[in-house]
Amino acid sequence: MADNEDTRTWPELAIGLYDKLTGRGAEITYDFEDFDLYVPSKAGEGAEYAHWKMNGILKIRTKEE
Repeated sequence: MADNEDTRTWPELAIGLYDKLTGRGAEITYDFEDFDLYVPSKAGEGAEYAHWKMNGILKIRTKEE
C-alpha cells in the first residue's frame, strides 16, 4: 500500500487487507443471511450507491508457503 495511510478506493482497501493478512495464517469467515449493503462509489458527499444483497458464506483465507 502507498505511504499514505488513508484508504480512498476499494482496491486500496483490498490491498491493505491482503497485506495485513498475508503470511499470518489468517482466516476470516462472514456468514450472510438476507443482508443488504449499499456500497458507495466514493468517500464523501455526492456518492452514488450500488445495492448488494448477500446470502451465504464468504471466506477470506491466507496461507504462508
